[in-house]
Amino acid sequence: MSDDALRIDRSAKTLRTLALERMREAIMDFHFQPGERLVERPLCDQLGVSRSVVREVLRQLEAEGLVQMIPGHGPAVAKPDLGRTDEIYELRALLEGIAARACAMSATSEQIALLDGALTNLFEAWASGVPVAVMRMTTKFYEALFEAADKRIAWEIVTGLNVRINQLRSMTIASDNRREPAIAEMTEIMDAIKLRDPDKAEAAARHHVEQAWLIAQQLLRPR
Repeated sequence: MSDDALRIDRSAKTLRTLALERMREAIMDFHFQPGERLVERPLCDQLGVSRSVVREVLRQLEAEGLVQMIPGHGPAVAKPDLGRTDEIYELRALLEGIAARACAMSATSEQIALLDGALTNLFEAWASGVPVAVMRMTTKFYEALFEAADKRIAWEIVTGLNVRINQLRSMTIASDNRREPAIAEMTEIMDAIKLRDPDKAEAAARHHVEQAWLIAQQLLRPR
């Protein structure tokens, strides 16, 4: 095998990565609706990439649970399953509650300041009215929370679920009258951590997840 055969094609990797990110954002931002078919040729034109890149992207999104293959119709945006959604929120409530408790008990002043800054950035994203920005800043806040709590394995679990969590989050943050309650709930989490009150911090974190869970159930329940 020659040296050239081992060389990594960086431009192709970058193109695939960019296309994957754009498609994820388009699904999260409801440019493509749940259940909508994803046809290769229009996607090639919209993304400005080859059919092979589109196919790779769709395979990756299928592995992440954002795309599903429908027999006789091909790929489509996945519709969140209510049963699996319940399980995701159960895990979120448990893990985020544990992290908030540990953070209130043992985080340093510097870590709490970083967490407070991440919350400020999240509130600014809410004010911008851009759902993708809200999801990114929400992920940053929780990354800082789990880091301050020293719950790295728990964060690895959350990270593994993040694509599906963000798909659900994109639904709940877009719902009517969610912004102000969400800000109040997260402020309550932060206040309890600053007060070094682990019981209140855990309860506030669980309450925040449970409120989002209720909205998701309403949105996904058959009408």
